[in-house]
Amino acid sequence: MLRRLRLLVALDDGGDGGTAIIEFVFVAVIVMVPLVYLLVAVAVVQRSQLAVMQAAREAGRAFATSDTARDADLRAPAAVRLALAAQRLPDDVRLRFVAAGSSCNGPAITPQLVPGAQFTVCVSRRVVIPVVPRILAGRGITTVGQYVVHVDDFRTVGR
Repeated sequence: MLRRLRLLVALDDGGDGGTAIIEFVFVAVIVMVPLVYLLVAVAVVQRSQLAVMQAAREAGRAFATSDTARDADLRAPAAVRLALAAQRLPDDVRLRFVAAGSSCNGPAITPQLVPGAQFTVCVSRRVVIPVVPRILAGRGITTVGQYVVHVDDFRTVGR
């Protein structure tokens, strides 16, 4: 009798044979697909943020180290293009100069290449979240890079 009971228990598996793997795959897909998408979306925004920060820094340095004001006006946008190209991003940014200490939404100024001058270089770029329809994403996410430039106090600048 005990032998027969053991045989019945061994044969009765409750009818769940093989469903654990199917349930695991189903739950893994439901959890992993949104997680991977979220990681990709964050990476796209972070890439843009790092690129505009680098572009602002390079534009500020290019401006401050120029020999003439005319060269400075040409070198700053070129530095922005190079910084974006290094990240393989299109040149779809807005370059602005604002007073030192003010936000990038402040009024634009014309930077001066004179000893002791200070101003902030602002580079902004819109990022569109991948695979999200435009009607849901709106205008996207704006990433802004800032760099405060201080022209050397003891330098001489050609005109």
